[in-house]
Amino acid sequence: MKYSDEQRVKKILENASKLYEYIKESNVTKEALLNDYSLQWLVTTPLYNIGEHAYNISEEFKSAHPEIEWRMISGLRHRLVHDYDGINWEMIADVVFDEIPELIDKIAKINT
Repeated sequence: MKYSDEQRVKKILENASKLYEYIKESNVTKEALLNDYSLQWLVTTPLYNIGEHAYNISEEFKSAHPEIEWRMISGLRHRLVHDYDGINWEMIADVVFDEIPELIDKIAKINT
């Protein structure tokens, strides 16, 4: 299915929000994420989806919204998919706990 940029933005917001809500509601800590393989698997799917949608947003839309780190978001997805054994879980924990809430705020502002 081909999504519009607006649909992709909504998907990014939806995935990021659901991931962050789960982390908060389940009282997941950074330490737990670093040490629990099942939690690591749990966070990778939404991160894949967020990155895939970010990657496929048009260059025009990305240029119009430079406040979003589009390349970093899609780059993280590529690292997760292609270098799974080399994942730096400290970095992923920082993304999940520190950067996802910021992304939610930024995406919510441009979500139409």
